[in-house]
Amino acid sequence: MPRPVIDAIVGHIDREANFGGYESGDDAADAIAQSYASVAEVLGGQPRNIAIVENATVAFFQALSAFDFKQGDVIVTTRNDYISNQLAYLSLAKRHGVEVRRAEDLDSGGVDPQSVRDLLRDSKVRLLAVTWVPTNSGLIQPVELLGKIAEEARVPYLVDACQAVGQLPIDVSGLRCDFLSATARKFLRGPRGIGFLYIADRLLERGAAPLYIDMRGASWATADSYELAPDARRFENWEFSYALILGLGAAARYAIDAGIERCSQRALMLSNKLRDKLSQFARVLDRGEKCAAIVTAEFGRNASEVVAALRKRRINASATFRAWAILDMTDKHAESALRLSPHYYNTEEEIEIVTEALKKL
Repeated sequence: MPRPVIDAIVGHIDREANFGGYESGDDAADAIAQSYASVAEVLGGQPRNIAIVENATVAFFQALSAFDFKQGDVIVTTRNDYISNQLAYLSLAKRHGVEVRRAEDLDSGGVDPQSVRDLLRDSKVRLLAVTWVPTNSGLIQPVELLGKIAEEARVPYLVDACQAVGQLPIDVSGLRCDFLSATARKFLRGPRGIGFLYIADRLLERGAAPLYIDMRGASWATADSYELAPDARRFENWEFSYALILGLGAAARYAIDAGIERCSQRALMLSNKLRDKLSQFARVLDRGEKCAAIVTAEFGRNASEVVAALRKRRINASATFRAWAILDMTDKHAESALRLSPHYYNTEEEIEIVTEALKKL
């Protein structure tokens, strides 16, 4: 995390310790409002459209819960959607009789837009849900094109942008999405334990709200009625960490000041360079016409062992497993894969260092 992010978090915790939680929250009201504004700016939206929640998965689930799914309703998604999202779809299928239909992939990788278009022709489709950049590979899904297809079909569109925010430039109006979920951490370089949800004006105007309304999201108007908050706050919970909200805001502002477009170009350049080098002695698993700054590769051994060996050399990496992306990893005949995620602050020398380290394992 950048120093301004750490300072924002620790500074507020210190104030809470010295003056109390309520008092510190009140004193930080302007900075908290600015955090919403900075997050909105990262997305190209407005603060009224931003709900801050506990993490990206909670954000995604809040959006899902806004739909009154019934027996026979259809959710269209992809073969590369995040595991927690896939499990949520299957839970809806089990509890409510929702049918989950996954669009076909192109031979080159990534979802086939025509397959999505064909699936959305069914009048029973209630939602198109797509993970922009899967956690298990460097794939970038064509979310703008899919948004256009969803708009033409008049089907609500939910985008999981957890791995995209901070890595790729975002304009929610261009995505045509109804909901977009994301996290403070990962490429945005914010703290763990905080995420956010974008809700389009058209959904707010129709009264869209999560299944369970918290006192943050509504007022108790009469004994048997409530009134929703006029903006995206209706998707929030009252109890959350203001220190983490300030950290999220600082991370968003840091990304804006650094230049998301410029940082994205550098991260993609470094990841492409790493991908090219690894392909000379490992099986690179990333597919698609354009790849993200996530590089996955197989080395003929359990990826956890590779991660452990790299950490002994002070090289940070992670592993992904077939159980976390059962469709994609089965298609690739891989039980596990090493995942490396170069960001704009990494150097070309570090790409050489990790390449040489992997050659020696």
